[in-house]
Amino acid sequence: MDLHKHAPAVPRTSELRASDADRDRVADMLREALAEGRLTAAEHAERVEGVLAAKTVGELDVFVRDLPAAHRGREATAPAPNRPTPGAVPAEPDENVVAVFSSAVRKGRWRANRRIHAYAVFGSVEIDLSEAVFEYQQVVVKAFSVFGSVEVRVPENVSVRGAGGSVLGSFEVHTHDSAEAEAPVVYVDGWAVLGSVDVRPRRGKVVADILDRVHRRVEKGMRKHL
Repeated sequence: MDLHKHAPAVPRTSELRASDADRDRVADMLREALAEGRLTAAEHAERVEGVLAAKTVGELDVFVRDLPAAHRGREATAPAPNRPTPGAVPAEPDENVVAVFSSAVRKGRWRANRRIHAYAVFGSVEIDLSEAVFEYQQVVVKAFSVFGSVEVRVPENVSVRGAGGSVLGSFEVHTHDSAEAEAPVVYVDGWAVLGSVDVRPRRGKVVADILDRVHRRVEKGMRKHL
């Protein structure tokens, strides 16, 4: 009996059912194209309507295949190093976020320092980098949780690395490699003792500041040689 004849066919990527995250990703590309003048308002409205009705990944791709944003990041990029570059991050913290029998939150539009230490002792710390301004390409968050919790949220287009452990608790880091070669890297180290450390991306949030500065430096350098 040939089992292969009865094995279900593996669907191609284009045939997979589209998720809400897939539709949001394509809608973001269309919004960017409208802002850049690549699409007229009527074309944008027509394509967004089609995106909302799309059922598969292949149907979504049709609406952006003629846009540059759909082809960015497809080139292979080297994975982020597991540890920061020696000398890139200071040994002492630039900022401490402390919660002892309380809560501490760092979020919104703020400048991410190179080294941030978070301490949660019978309390909770939230460090939200999803809207932060990244002035440095490597950021270290040292998280310590004792009978408490430390949550770190990052933009979805940065690289993430983690190194730590837990004792009767949980230390969970969702590691990720960004498709952007110049994207920041967030390193999260630490320990959780009868507590938790949780690091994950905030979907729909991306960082562009450092990438914009890179483009401006390139343009400035080109102007000098003209």
